[in-house]
Amino acid sequence: MTRRGDLPSRRRGRPAAAGLAALLVTSGAAAVGWVTATPVGPAHAAAAYRPTGIGHGRGMSQFGAMEQAAAGASADHILLSYYPGATLAAVPRTPVRVRLMSDDGETLDVQSDTGLLVGGRRVVAGQAAHLTPTSGGGADVVVTIDCDGDTLWRGHTDDPWAYPLDQGNNRPAAEHLKICGGGAYRGALGVALEGDAARTINEVDVEDYLLGVVPAEMQANWADRGGTEALRAQAIAARSYALAEHRYAYAQTCDTTDCQEYPGTEREDDRAAAAVRSTAGQVLLRTGRILRTEYSSSPDGGQPIDITTLDLGPAPQQLGAVPHPNIAPIPRPQTVIDVKYAETGGNTGPLGAPDGPELPLPAGLGTYRQFHNGVIVATAALGVQVIDLRALNALLHPVPRPADHPQPDEPPTTAATPTPPPTPMASGPVAASNSTPSPAAPGASTPSVAATAATGGGGAGEAPSRRQDAIGPDIGADATRSRGGNSADSMPGRSGRQGPTAADAGAAGRVGN
Repeated sequence: MTRRGDLPSRRRGRPAAAGLAALLVTSGAAAVGWVTATPVGPAHAAAAYRPTGIGHGRGMSQFGAMEQAAAGASADHILLSYYPGATLAAVPRTPVRVRLMSDDGETLDVQSDTGLLVGGRRVVAGQAAHLTPTSGGGADVVVTIDCDGDTLWRGHTDDPWAYPLDQGNNRPAAEHLKICGGGAYRGALGVALEGDAARTINEVDVEDYLLGVVPAEMQANWADRGGTEALRAQAIAARSYALAEHRYAYAQTCDTTDCQEYPGTEREDDRAAAAVRSTAGQVLLRTGRILRTEYSSSPDGGQPIDITTLDLGPAPQQLGAVPHPNIAPIPRPQTVIDVKYAETGGNTGPLGAPDGPELPLPAGLGTYRQFHNGVIVATAALGVQVIDLRALNALLHPVPRPADHPQPDEPPTTAATPTPPPTPMASGPVAASNSTPSPAAPGASTPSVAATAATGGGGAGEAPSRRQDAIGPDIGADATRSRGGNSADSMPGRSGRQGPTAADAGAAGRVGN
């Protein structure tokens, strides 16, 4: 059995808070900080939103937008005052790919509270998938218990993406994908190579992407102080900027202030979300193409910009051509017990109809499902077997054997012909048995099945194996949930994340704060 320790250990850490907290600008301008004074009266309101330095001053000023909004200006008026000659238009829902620069050069280590899909296989809650990009566009995959537990499966996929179980937009937090020791993200997470360097990418619906960007680039509490229209203007500018970007062969934009600050779901806020949803699909155009709307935190209110100096992206009708992985809904894969049940003939076979859902065995031994005429169990010691109800009862309620009465050395008995223990899984998934065992007559006695499973296939005093069955398209079993240990914090060397290198800092047009 391989331990997670053979995968490289890393410390993950997001750079210091940016957006209005730390401003990165281009053209040689200095970085500035944010002052969060609380207004004590109308005379102090403007000062409460003043930074301690200056932004690059190109395009919309976020502080100027706030001042205009407080004076009663609409989002449209604010934008057209900063980008004169631009036109507003609507675009369809479209994905955007974001390079997660804090994860450069690293394996993508990902998990989800509700499970995820990798290479057509289901990775259940309590397990993690580790994707390493390979030449040719695929990825090597390792699936482990938790983020750094025992290895359950190794393989390769031509589709180097981890998908949530539901591909829709605006999904609940439990369905988001989480990087071990890092942030949580809506949409899919994938890997690619840039030369020999690994890159991690988040492909996400642009509206979901903005749920993370807007409150990172502009304070959401401005909505409580008359700045709702400023947040709406920010949402339109950020949407335009992202869709006009095309920085890399594998991603359009990045997650730092070189592009727009995007910390995943970490700073999402209902007030910013309302601004995003009320402006859904709205962008600024010049000559029919999306305008790369730079903006900053310029404290003097800013000045209109010559929009002919700003880059252009695709026309709205070209957005469908943006490459992205096939994220059409994937049928929920079968479990190993489903596969065995199908081999016996399903509903029309000797087992008959199911009597309930698949359930975990005690102590993380595996899973089982009861049918009208028998039971199928999946454990590390037995593999996937058809047993009778008495054997199931022994598994669910094992009777401890006294130390001076060891269990006789006898082969396991199942409702089918005795099957040798499965080959230990070290370098790939174990193939499901091609035999179709017949269920035993109800009431057959098989006490050694319980004993074998409880001892992990060894002597009576051995501890049960943590390794789960990896037969068929479902990786492991839902019993991993019973082990606790779903915390990424328990993994050594993952308390922080490395920030981008100077070479990655990029000098192409600073947007942001």
